[in-house]
Amino acid sequence: MTSILTGDIINSRKNDDNFWLKTLKEILNTFGESPKYWQIYRSDSFQVEIENCENAFYAALKLKSFLKSTENIDVRIGIGIGKKEFNVDKITESNGEAFINSGLAFDNYLKKQTIAIKTPWQELDDEFNIAFDLALLTMDSWTKNSAEVFKLSLDSGNRTQKEIAAILGITQGSVSERYKRAGFESIIKLEKRFRKLILQKNNN
Repeated sequence: MTSILTGDIINSRKNDDNFWLKTLKEILNTFGESPKYWQIYRSDSFQVEIENCENAFYAALKLKSFLKSTENIDVRIGIGIGKKEFNVDKITESNGEAFINSGLAFDNYLKKQTIAIKTPWQELDDEFNIAFDLALLTMDSWTKNSAEVFKLSLDSGNRTQKEIAAILGITQGSVSERYKRAGFESIIKLEKRFRKLILQKNNN
């Protein structure tokens, strides 16, 4: 099993392409090399493969927090989990269940919410799409500051609030407030549950 994330940038036309495109490429590079593991197409759409499918929601959180920590940029992401039929040199020329499911999640759910999932397991789809919808009430409203704190915490789980405060040049109290506004603890609980349930299904 693998996971494919299909995404596009919200408000891309209103912003400096060079600025957000550079950020997007930097994030995508952390998941592997292009064009085998990711590609950007139609200037503001992308596909990326996350080989360990339990990491798919973490990857979506990383993309969303990195992009929202730039001004006025958000992202829609359809997560597909399933089998990959064969390996080719370009991700956009690959196919299989994971690609089909990613496209279904993107086309069918993202009119209502900005992160959605389609897996081989309908009961997980139902649970996670409801959970994502609730989590996105907070995530879609992240300010640049909230997204930045989330990004720094996600990128290095061992960083303390004191260390993040030093990086940002603000007080620890301010970091704590931004944590709360970002919904960090609740969203990370959801990420851990996602990881656990996907691993269970994948190992059965």
